[in-house]
Amino acid sequence: MIRLCRGAYILGRAWRAATPWEQSLYRLDAHAASTSGRTIYSYASAARLLGCSTWNVGEKVHVTVPYSSSSRSHGPDVAAHVGSVGDTDLVELVREGRVLRLTSLNRTVADCARILDFERASVIGDHALRLGATVDGIAEAARRTGATRGSRRIERLLPVLDARSESAGETRTRLLLAGTSLARPELQFEVYTEEGIYRADFAWPKLRVILEFDGDVKYFNYRPTPDVLLAERRRENALLAAGWVVVRIRWADLAVPGMVLAKLRAAFARAAKLAG
Repeated sequence: MIRLCRGAYILGRAWRAATPWEQSLYRLDAHAASTSGRTIYSYASAARLLGCSTWNVGEKVHVTVPYSSSSRSHGPDVAAHVGSVGDTDLVELVREGRVLRLTSLNRTVADCARILDFERASVIGDHALRLGATVDGIAEAARRTGATRGSRRIERLLPVLDARSESAGETRTRLLLAGTSLARPELQFEVYTEEGIYRADFAWPKLRVILEFDGDVKYFNYRPTPDVLLAERRRENALLAAGWVVVRIRWADLAVPGMVLAKLRAAFARAAKLAG
């Protein structure tokens, strides 16, 4: 048995078999089981409960409380944020038979932007837009708090959020590309091939270059890996036959921006030769 918090345990084999995302939700379930039900989950914890993608945001359970209190009253695995949450910014979610209270999607993005760095906040914000948040709604939720801390971070974040980024990896790739001198790519660009429509993560249509971010989600959440890989190979062959150059990057590549740029520049040069 593994102790998650006071009075809450999980079988070791179940814990080890869980993904990091599932483990984070187990911690939230454990916290909810040990409290009175009046807790308001917020920040990264609310983002996880609402189904937003998160990247490297830590494992603490985040709650919003109306007054400052000793950290001992919450436990070392809990981050308590002092603030108020009005009815407009409060939602309820039923999970594991319990009614949980948490900040709304718009308020959650605003809160996360205040304390997370630009890249981590963008990952949450992009996904929140796909789930129904709006840029105006996030700005309004931020204003309702009356807080000034982190306001500039929110102002910087809102103009760059893009619902077309469909994963944490795509968001990070988009931000990486935006910080370079390369021409802006088109996101989720549709290419018609003999194998059907191919939707590229990033594309430079005039140059006929496609950049794909290959994350584990694409290959393991929906169909068995061999089927997905085979279909992907057929589509890629069809793209190559149509004169496109495809570049693939993974999580490790994002840690070395120069490598991504080098791959793209080589692809641009290869595409130019094919066109010539």
